[in-house]
Amino acid sequence: MSYLFVVLFGLAFGSFLNVCIARLPLGLSVVRPRSECPRCHHPIRWYDNIPVLSYVLLRGRCRDCGEPISLMYPVVELGTAGLLLAAFRIDGPGLPFVRDAFLIMVLIVLVFTDLTERRIPHRVTVPAILIGLGSSWFVPVDSRPLVQLLMHWGVPLPPALTSFAGAVTGAIVGGGLFYGVGEAFYYFGGRRKQYLGFGDVMLMLLVGVYFGVPLTLMTILLGSVLGSVVALPLEFLNPRFRRFAWPYGSFLGAAAIYVCLRGNVLLEAYLRWSGFAT
Repeated sequence: MSYLFVVLFGLAFGSFLNVCIARLPLGLSVVRPRSECPRCHHPIRWYDNIPVLSYVLLRGRCRDCGEPISLMYPVVELGTAGLLLAAFRIDGPGLPFVRDAFLIMVLIVLVFTDLTERRIPHRVTVPAILIGLGSSWFVPVDSRPLVQLLMHWGVPLPPALTSFAGAVTGAIVGGGLFYGVGEAFYYFGGRRKQYLGFGDVMLMLLVGVYFGVPLTLMTILLGSVLGSVVALPLEFLNPRFRRFAWPYGSFLGAAAIYVCLRGNVLLEAYLRWSGFAT
């Protein structure tokens, strides 16, 4: 019964995330006006707004103008439900699941806004960062390597403050690294071209707050690998992709979703393989 509730919750919130993805990059309200067809602007009836089911019954077309409805809508709804179910199976009921579910939904929005509009809205990242800092007092954040340094210096911290310090350190490393790399490319790249947008910096600052330093670095690594695996073959096979503006934030966001669910398992496996952990 709990799994069914999580799935229904995910479908419902997936529908809301679609509204956020469509409106937030344009600076529009996600509350008003009610949902409408982007082509004929006819308000969508409540029975045509049931997640996934309405898309199937309408055969992927608007009831009024007959134009195709983007496949993105059911993909986001099903993806949200599936990812939240995976998080619930890992975390079980409790605050860690609430934190992870919130982060996953935020990342879904950012993945698709960057994919469709090449924008990572501050209206999403800034509140999510503040919520992450607040939640770090109640849900532990990986504080390595800061806590080892503090223990070495004889400065123990209480658990809640240790977690908060891990969140702040992760934000500094994630956001600071991307800001530094972006500035270096801008000033030394030869053409003063902006290779990394500030939205990417804010995304990694957000990731750092929730993950701490080790998993933030893992997110950067996996996001870069994912981007290379997708972009390099396409650029090699089709010349038109060689000047394509790849949505790096989408790759980072997808990597962060994976790390949120399985990052600790992958990290521990690496530490055992490398001999840093037994």
